[in-house]
Amino acid sequence: MRLPERQLAVLEAASATDERTIDEIAAETGLKPETVVGAAFDLRDEGLLVVGETADETLDLTDEGREYVDAGLPETRLYRAGLALDADAEPVSMGRVIGEADLNGPEVDIALSNFARKGFGGIDSGELSVDGDADPDTDPEAAALTALAAGEAPDVDERVIDQLDSRGLVAVGESVTRSVTLTDAGVDALMTGVEATETVAQVTPELLASGEWRDVEFSEYNVEADAPTVSGGRKHVLRRTADRVKDVLVGMGFQEMEGPHADSDFWINDCLFMPQDHPARTHWDRFALDVPPMEEIPDELIRRVEAAHRDGWGVDGDGYHSPWSEEFAREIALRGHTTSLSMRYLSGIAGAELEPPQRYFSVEKVYRNDTLDPTHLLEFYQIEGWVMAEDLSVRDLMGTFEEFYRQFGITDIRFKPHYNPYTEPSFELFGEHPETGEEIEIGNSGVFREEVTGPLGVDCDVMAWGLALERLAMLTTGAEDIRDLHGTLADIEFLRNAEVSY
Repeated sequence: MRLPERQLAVLEAASATDERTIDEIAAETGLKPETVVGAAFDLRDEGLLVVGETADETLDLTDEGREYVDAGLPETRLYRAGLALDADAEPVSMGRVIGEADLNGPEVDIALSNFARKGFGGIDSGELSVDGDADPDTDPEAAALTALAAGEAPDVDERVIDQLDSRGLVAVGESVTRSVTLTDAGVDALMTGVEATETVAQVTPELLASGEWRDVEFSEYNVEADAPTVSGGRKHVLRRTADRVKDVLVGMGFQEMEGPHADSDFWINDCLFMPQDHPARTHWDRFALDVPPMEEIPDELIRRVEAAHRDGWGVDGDGYHSPWSEEFAREIALRGHTTSLSMRYLSGIAGAELEPPQRYFSVEKVYRNDTLDPTHLLEFYQIEGWVMAEDLSVRDLMGTFEEFYRQFGITDIRFKPHYNPYTEPSFELFGEHPETGEEIEIGNSGVFREEVTGPLGVDCDVMAWGLALERLAMLTTGAEDIRDLHGTLADIEFLRNAEVSY
């Protein structure tokens, strides 16, 4: 029998009585492990070897995980800083505790999102309180990181490892150990003698020029040989979802809107008939900017919107009879919803065609001072849209949503009556999460009230909605936490493999 030199070396290093690993044979023969694997599979195909495989889970600290082994987890540092400031006795300003903990950049969000989860305390109205009975020294996540840093296997529940993996503090992998054993045919071959043959792995210019390629023996290409996993670049799952949303809405006859992220309260809220003393317009819920007020708002439009707030609009209008300040209306803030774009377009100031019927949409980022949790972020993407036409009804609104979500394979949308200051009737939209079965809110909708459309000069029906892009992505990808999609806790492996529905 004749075999290539690498196959003969592996065959001779193998044993009929003991399993020998690929690494052991590589060390004995001086061959690379991947070369040994290729030769072993070739010999297996010839019936001379048996190749066995054993899979084991591997855990490795990431760079961020190693950093927290030395410095402490951000939520633990926040807790200890709170204790140092006596936050176990009475609440302390959150900014003061963050400063005491020396948390910077992403560490702040990480600390805040895990502080309450671990029972270290609570945050309310910008103040932090700590539970004096909590013991961060018994935190299983910190214990697991310490064990891994010492080269030991962590003695913790699998859920703790999953949590550390989702936070990007450990890398969970799989190690495959291959071993080989001689078969009876392999033993017989060695007993009768095997001759080594020289093989060539690839064609070279020299072989072609000399013509020797006609006489040499080429080694077979082994498609089962181990190869490193290469993860190429790709569009983020949210960007791909946004592109898909745009394709669907354009296909439904919509045109795209665009406008400023920082806008006046007039466009963000006043045009929407949101009273200026509404809780959502306080400094707790909006990101106000310390910049000069907006001057370029038509004076006549301001007068009409103010009149709607004070006295209502139309025969049955009544208004809020509450304070209304033009100075406040001109102040600048980060938009809390993209309905500010709708107001600009419906008013005609954005240059849109306003002869009905018209359909417009946007997929843009908005900013809200929300509490971070599995379905809320401080900034996220909103799918805004509106339809202007005569005699629109609730059936038109519901039918539009059903057609839109059907394009993503979602057919079980549910509608719940709701109150909005700017729409009547109004509906919240809910969908069932494919993994947890939990019903999650995915949007808000309704038909604009006359107090909204009248001051803008629109004299026909306008139905509108704001949908959350991230929550649509959660329904289509199965993500259980919005923070798996983007932010400091994003699951990179999930993002690499998540697919968008088409």
